Amino acid sequence: MVNHGRVFTSILLAAFTAFALGACGAPADSDAPLAYMGDDGDVEEPNPVVPPAPDRTLKSGVLNPPATDPAEKARVLAKYTHLDPAKLVPKNLLEKAVLTFDANPASFPNKNVLGVVDFSKRSNKARWWIVDLKTGSVWAIHVAHGKGSDSNRDGYAEKFSNEHGTNASSLGVYRASETYDSSKFGYSLRVDGLSTTNSNVRDRAIVVHPAWYVRESNVVQGLTAGCLGVSSSLSKKLIDMIRNGSMILVDLSGQTAAGK
Repeated sequence: MVNHGRVFTSILLAAFTAFALGACGAPADSDAPLAYMGDDGDVEEPNPVVPPAPDRTLKSGVLNPPATDPAEKARVLAKYTHLDPAKLVPKNLLEKAVLTFDANPASFPNKNVLGVVDFSKRSNKARWWIVDLKTGSVWAIHVAHGKGSDSNRDGYAEKFSNEHGTNASSLGVYRASETYDSSKFGYSLRVDGLSTTNSNVRDRAIVVHPAWYVRESNVVQGLTAGCLGVSSSLSKKLIDMIRNGSMILVDLSGQTAAGK
């Protein structure tokens, strides 16, 4: 005699298992749908704070160009061969960051760490690397991009802007500047854009802040109004590490989730 209760339970269990695998069991490097964390619901607003002190005001174009001569590039890069021994950071972006940093020592008073963000990668990947310039070790974390950069909310940033009101992320060289207490997010960090592609970030109130919709897990992270949003569980550690003048390169490696 068929035990209908047991059959029904088995069917439910199989359906639940299939659903769980479909939602969470996709390979980490696939483009399959992942859980989406939502966003903060904000839109970009003009920076309401008093303009920064003169030593904090850095205009785009102040950076010295990095070395381009092959021999000079090789000489500079030879000083940094201890960085990233595990090869976590995309090589082209790490080299670009190192060459820019080395050419501009006065622009980055915090010489303890160097940051690299690769917005080629999907947001379910840890795509912000903080490189210890003394030991060479690398800390990889997840970071959200702007909602104006990801119109279909699939975790890929496909467009970037330096314009007010776009809610988009900006590519370029940043300097992590002073901390402040945000009325919404708490302990946060202002940044200055040193490239023509991100020169408006301070006026746009683009900052580094904790975000409830960013997790250190394989999910499509939520979206900011253009800021670099990170998990609340590690935001203070990150901000204290990079504040007061470290360099952050936000760029595209041209490599997606599976690539380096």
